[in-house]
Amino acid sequence: MRNFMNQCKAFMADEEGLTIVEYVVGAAVIATVLFGLFSGGFNALGTKLTTIIGNIEDGS
Repeated sequence: MRNFMNQCKAFMADEEGLTIVEYVVGAAVIATVLFGLFSGGFNALGTKLTTIIGNIEDGS
C-alpha cells in the first residue's frame, strides 16, 4: 500500500505527464468543435441560404 501511495505522489509531482494529458484534452475539445461545425453548422447555414435565395427568386 505504501508503494502505491508513493507512486501516486510521484505521478502527481510529475508535471510532464500532466502536460500530455492537457494536450490530449485540448485536442479532443478542438476536434469536437470542428466536427460540430462541419456536420451541423453547415447544414443550418445551407438551409438559411436556400431560403434566402428562394425568397429573392420569388420576389418576396
